Amino acid sequence: MGLFGRISFFIRSKLNALLNRASDPASELDYSYEQLRDELQKVTRGIADVTTQKKRLEIHRRRLRENVEKHDGQARSALQQGREDLARRALEKKQAHVTQITELSGQIDSLQETQDRLVGKRAELSSQIEQFRTRKESMKARYEAAEASARVAEAFTGVGDTMEDVSRSLERATERTEQMEARAAALEELEESGALESVLDEGDSIDAELDRLSNERAVEYELETLRAEVEGDEERTVESAD
Repeated sequence: MGLFGRISFFIRSKLNALLNRASDPASELDYSYEQLRDELQKVTRGIADVTTQKKRLEIHRRRLRENVEKHDGQARSALQQGREDLARRALEKKQAHVTQITELSGQIDSLQETQDRLVGKRAELSSQIEQFRTRKESMKARYEAAEASARVAEAFTGVGDTMEDVSRSLERATERTEQMEARAAALEELEESGALESVLDEGDSIDAELDRLSNERAVEYELETLRAEVEGDEERTVESAD
């Protein structure tokens, strides 16, 4: 499996694993997204390395071509001076450089193909990462919404008993309030009809009658006591006369 095959497999497996995990998906998704971006940076650096090597070979090939032109000029100059031996040596160097140029050109073309392929793969990987980011944000939004709903549900579950107690308290308060309202209305009605004063007067007359009876009993008691004392004095007087 090549580099990009492994990265593609990593993306799929990581996403599937994260979607199946129950532990803080938001943080896990963000972490995985950063890891994928790190992988993208590695690929970018790889492309830069390939491009650097290609440029280095291109510079070397350019210098070889300059040498080819120089040796070609040397060979021509040597022949003009009747130095075939020097011309031969110059042409041999020229040919060696031409051979090197041919080899370098093949390597440069190969590196160019590699560079083009990596650039295309990088674009594909970047697109996959962007799709992952979109799914990540969507999943985070769903998770946060579900988490908020769960907190609300938990709050309502905990509030249930409290609300029941509050409801009973309200019922008792309502009942007492209605009783007080009924009592106040009854007193207002008695006051308007004059019955309230009669009831109060009746209460005063009863108290007066009770006081009168109590006084009468006291008088009768004192009268009996005085009668007994008088009768005792009369008996003692008769006995003295005898």
